[in-house]
Amino acid sequence: MENKLFYQDPYITAFTAKVVIQGKEDNGNDYIVLDQTAFYPTGGGQPHDEGTIENIKVINVEEAEGEIRHYLESELDDIYSTVHGVINWDRRFDHMQQHAGQHILSAAFETLFKHKTVGFHLGNEILTIDLETENLTEIEAEKAEQMANKIILENRIIDVKWVSEEELSRYPLRKETKVKEDIRLVIIPDFDYNGCGGTHPKATGEVQAIKILEWEKQKKKTRVQFVCGNRVIKQLSQKNKVLIELTKLLNSPEKEMPKSVTRLLENGKNTEKELEQTLEKVLYFEARSLLDHSTEKRIVSEVFQNRTIQELQKLARIILTEDEKAIVLFVSQNENRLQLVGARGSADRVSMKRIIGDALTLIKGKGGGSDSFAQGGGEALLSADQMLEYLMEFIQKELLKNN
Repeated sequence: MENKLFYQDPYITAFTAKVVIQGKEDNGNDYIVLDQTAFYPTGGGQPHDEGTIENIKVINVEEAEGEIRHYLESELDDIYSTVHGVINWDRRFDHMQQHAGQHILSAAFETLFKHKTVGFHLGNEILTIDLETENLTEIEAEKAEQMANKIILENRIIDVKWVSEEELSRYPLRKETKVKEDIRLVIIPDFDYNGCGGTHPKATGEVQAIKILEWEKQKKKTRVQFVCGNRVIKQLSQKNKVLIELTKLLNSPEKEMPKSVTRLLENGKNTEKELEQTLEKVLYFEARSLLDHSTEKRIVSEVFQNRTIQELQKLARIILTEDEKAIVLFVSQNENRLQLVGARGSADRVSMKRIIGDALTLIKGKGGGSDSFAQGGGEALLSADQMLEYLMEFIQKELLKNN
């Protein structure tokens, strides 16, 4: 472990080292290995450190085949020289806060309610833990958060010990360790004892705060989203900006926001319902007009521009309700696509599914339906007028056969 400077001191921000390997992986990615490094590699739910080596950006750090590989944005000029590395401290300290906060919150849930943590993810914005419970109540979440923040406020020491497998029995571990040698324990005395390979601050006070955001059921577990440290301030700032904007838009104080939003949604639903009713009336008058101008065989045909297929279907159904002997053929051109609707009443036995299906082959289209009502769409390889002319010729032939 001597070459892992992040274990010797997680507060190291700069170091010097020698390049001992410059390699290439099977996927073509170049990397270097140093004789010692302060860059933490991805592992244990914690993302890798970022920073620079000789002012070249470190884009990834992974541990593979017993070595820590640093993936750089570009190659080093002299691979055998002594190099200078600099850690992105803001990212490192953020990960230290989040990881320690996770230990504290997980321990709080287990101490209070016996809810074990069986999963952990440290993301760029939030953290999640998966608790071994199907139901997490608001009271439980609130009490766990309160205990976690109490431990932070007490500024307890966060101790790190390297122990053997035989020595583990001395400690009341929160969960069994996965490794059997070089076991690293992260300890908050009289509160949490846990095997962990991540970086942590020296005291709980540096975590600053923990805030649970929300939780949801995941199969037989509960996934809890939360933030720690500076992320709490960031979340508060973001949410405060949103609230300020909403208070201006709704002309309502913060405490009255839920009522204002509820009222706005209800008004929106009422307006939407009124629009639907108005549209129904407009479609009814449009249907009557189309029927009045239909052919003697009661064929209602029309070309439209930029009408949705749902609207055409509704219009066709209204026409059939008004005249069950009618036959409907609609074509709408929507930019570079054609939409087709064909429908008939009970008077004739022509198959609209076959007619529309045949027409769709001309425009590389897809559709479906039944013998009495079919629809579909495809590329505008024909004009809308040409397509309607084709449909009219087809229906005329079908009507002659049936007569």
